[in-house]
Order: sequence, then structure tokens, then C-alpha cells
Amino acid sequence: MQHNLKALTTESRNEASMQIDTAQPMDILRIMNEEDQRVATAVESVLPEVEKAVTAAFESFKQGGRLIYIGAGTSGRLGVLDAVECPPTFSTDPSMVQGIIAGGENAFVKAVEGAEDKPEAGEYDLKNLDLTDKDTVVGIAASGRTPYVIGALRYARSINAKTVALSCNQNALISKEADTVIEVIVGPEVLTGSTRLKAATAHKMILNMISTSSMILLGKAYENLMVDVHVSNEKLKERAINIIIKVTEVSYEEALKALEAANLQVKVAIVMIKKNLGKDEAIKLLDESNGYVRIAIES
Repeated sequence: MQHNLKALTTESRNEASMQIDTAQPMDILRIMNEEDQRVATAVESVLPEVEKAVTAAFESFKQGGRLIYIGAGTSGRLGVLDAVECPPTFSTDPSMVQGIIAGGENAFVKAVEGAEDKPEAGEYDLKNLDLTDKDTVVGIAASGRTPYVIGALRYARSINAKTVALSCNQNALISKEADTVIEVIVGPEVLTGSTRLKAATAHKMILNMISTSSMILLGKAYENLMVDVHVSNEKLKERAINIIIKVTEVSYEEALKALEAANLQVKVAIVMIKKNLGKDEAIKLLDESNGYVRIAIES
């Protein structure tokens, strides 16, 4: 296993940072910035595979299934981070997109040693979620060899759930356990083996793409506006009002009145104004349009 670890791209030494221990602050920053610029290019090269993951998640949502991220350490934290942002951004139920980290919720803020070494733990955590064949599971591991993730993906495949393996090494072990394989090769890290750097940045970009794209496909955007934003505080209420104004071109007062009449549902308020309807009629029209604002207001 040690020999295999040494052979991984994520464990290779970066020639550009060999003298970083003697570098001045600005030189360190330039080295890091130059390496970070390689990340977007690496992500671009795997967009066809990311598209497959988006399609899988979208299909799961249409069937009433869920998107489940699972990983250990930094990889697990990235999954949790992306998942918890979905309810406020898209007004989704918290169960719709979930992040699981090896070692449980406490592992998000404090490392749980050895949690990633047990494949049976990954299987157990998915069973604990009552995973079904309607769900999509994204296993995340920068090294591509984490036993916890391997166990999770094997179990997910065994019950015919859709599976995605996300790593930063070619021919990763987790790739053998998934229907869709995303191997985003960002090259050696500035600090050898510190995959919280470029590898984590690449994975965050891809997870953002998967969740955001699938939500847009579900009709949770109109043009480039977050029309399904969950209005849970004053800042988000102001954002909601501004979204309504941008779409309908009414005054601030009219937008506020419509939003409050719509029980703080931006989509409903927009349709009420654009179609000159009451709340119940607007809700009915949105239901008939499967939640797509564009279809509702152009019908």
C-alpha cells in the first residue's frame, strides 16, 4: 500500500515549489497562485464526465431520489459544505442533497483518526440513510483509494443506485466501483501530498457544478437569478425583492407587497405580477409548469 501511495500524482513532488521553504511571502503566494491556475484547466478537461454526474443527479431528483456525497477528511467536508448550501440557495428539503463524512458530524471540525480505513463503515453509513436505487452517490477521494469510499460505492452499486467516483489520480481504485468516473488531474501539490490545496479546489468546483446544474435543470433559476431562494433573514429578503424587481420591473414597494402576499416565495410573487394573478392561481400555474418560471409566465 505504501508503494501504491508513492506512485500517486497527488503524492508526487512539485518541481516549482522545491525551494518554497526558503521563499519570501510574495514568492510563496505567486507559486501557489500559478499552481491554482492549473485547476480550472484540469476541471475543463473532465466536463464530459461531470455532465454524466449532473444527469445522474437530475434523474434521481425527478424520481424523488437524493444526491449523496460521501468522503473522508477534506473530501468529506467538501461534500457536506456543498450539501448544506442547497436548502438556503434552492429551498430544497435538507434530505435532498446530503453530505456524509467518515467519523460522523464531529469529524467535520476535528479529525477522527482511522475513520477512513474501514470500507464497512462507508457501507454502514449509506445503509443508515436507507439508500435506494433512486439515489445518486458521489464518492469523493483525492487519492482515489480511500477504503471508506470504496465500501460506500460498492454497496451503492449493489443496490443499483447511480454511482460517481471523484478523484485526482488516474486509474483510481474508487473508479472501479462507479458508473461515472471523474479523475481530475491537477498535478502535484505545492506542499507534497497536501490535497486540501489544488485537489480540494478542483473537487469543490466540480461539486458546485453538479449541485447547481442539476438544480437549474429542475427549474430553480430564471435567467441567471435564484428564484427559489429561501427567504430566511433580512439579507435574503432584500435579495428576493431585488430579484422580483429585475424580472418584473415593478417598484420596490410593489415587489415587497407581492413577496409578502406570496408567503415569501419568489417564484409565486413573480408569476403573480407577470400574469396578474392571485397567489393560489399563481401556485396552480407553477404546478402545471412543473415549477419552471419561464414556462409559467410565457404560457
